[in-house]
Amino acid sequence: MLLLTEDALLVCKHEVGKVNIAPTQDFVMINHRLILVEANPEGRSISGCPLTFPFKPCLTTLKVRKGYSTFIRIGTKPVCLDTIIGLTDGTPPGTVDYIVRRPGQSFVGGSA
Repeated sequence: MLLLTEDALLVCKHEVGKVNIAPTQDFVMINHRLILVEANPEGRSISGCPLTFPFKPCLTTLKVRKGYSTFIRIGTKPVCLDTIIGLTDGTPPGTVDYIVRRPGQSFVGGSA
């Protein structure tokens, strides 16, 4: 499993809805790019989801269900792994996930 950086690409399951990532720690990097930690993927806006009326497009990420490392931490926060998965606020409610398409780096791995 690879660690996620600020260059990671997370998308809603509709494939073109892109999660807007913003790192919250600023002292640990891989190849000059900040590593993402808990709760970076949560509560982020999603742009470009193709769903339209009568459905609600994916606009925001909800809580991560899995994908934080239980072993590797930065400060007190677990790092994000490329196995991150969580729900969006899209419809039907409770069915549309966001997932990792690219971790943003290919050098450093970690364990769940």
